[in-house]
Amino acid sequence: MAMNGVLPLWKEKGMTSHDCVFKLRKILKTKKVGHTGTLDPDVDGVLPICIGTATKVAEYITDQGKTYEAEVTIGYSTETEDASGAIVDADESEKHLNRNDLLKALESLTGEIKQIPPMYSAVKVNGKKLYEYARQGIQVERPERIVRIDSIELLDEQTEWSGKELKFSIRIQCGKGTYIRTLAVQIGEALGYPAHMSKLTRTESGKFAAKDCVTLAEVAELAQNGDISSVLKPLSYGLSNFPFAEIDQKDIFAIKNGQVLDKHPLLEAENFLVLTVNGQPLALYKKHPERADKMKPEKMFGIPSIDEV
Repeated sequence: MAMNGVLPLWKEKGMTSHDCVFKLRKILKTKKVGHTGTLDPDVDGVLPICIGTATKVAEYITDQGKTYEAEVTIGYSTETEDASGAIVDADESEKHLNRNDLLKALESLTGEIKQIPPMYSAVKVNGKKLYEYARQGIQVERPERIVRIDSIELLDEQTEWSGKELKFSIRIQCGKGTYIRTLAVQIGEALGYPAHMSKLTRTESGKFAAKDCVTLAEVAELAQNGDISSVLKPLSYGLSNFPFAEIDQKDIFAIKNGQVLDKHPLLEAENFLVLTVNGQPLALYKKHPERADKMKPEKMFGIPSIDEV
């Protein structure tokens, strides 16, 4: 029987997201495995993995909001903007920071803000990844982007920080494409000091939270015991940000063949609509770009059980 679903994986430090996919293909004995957004090797946390048919929804999980817990270090900045890079700027003065000033700095970076991706990132410029330029010592102009920071919560309870090097922890809720290490640098800039992100954990990705996750070792044990289905989330879970509509039996053939249909009322206010049979996603539809009263297929899922309906 084919394996389909979303595996809430806890990525441990020291591995790339691709490493996780490579190991899971071996453990689960299937090639159809994909991750939902890169986590740097030094970062641990929630990494939903799509398996089988669920690989078709990976991009929609990637687009959902994320929550991170980060440690910011004030006093020096690095070429990678995190703890792994060489120091590029340092301020060894005795620093004093109070809670109100820090909270103001965090507030100033909440909402829609501009970010320039780090040189050590996978963002492509002229078909080449930025980190490839960085490793060759080549500086290129990086495209500015607008990202959404929903909230930044200060996790430390102290009211003052003093010393040559200051550290504090924050929780960030944000949208797609946000670089937390760049945010750490921006917090330092708002306070008037060089800074970097010294630790980072992703605690939530869309609907997937740390409490739902399993490690690679636990996945291997579950697979060996034939219990992997106990931790797999269904395809519908990965699409839960969109509205669902159960279809009439008479429409199954048309939908399975990717036909254009009359626009469903739910698409008036939404970008996508999940069409289901007996609660199982059959297709993802969107507004027709040229015909206002119609909708067209975006993704077809072809769930085997549909053929038996």
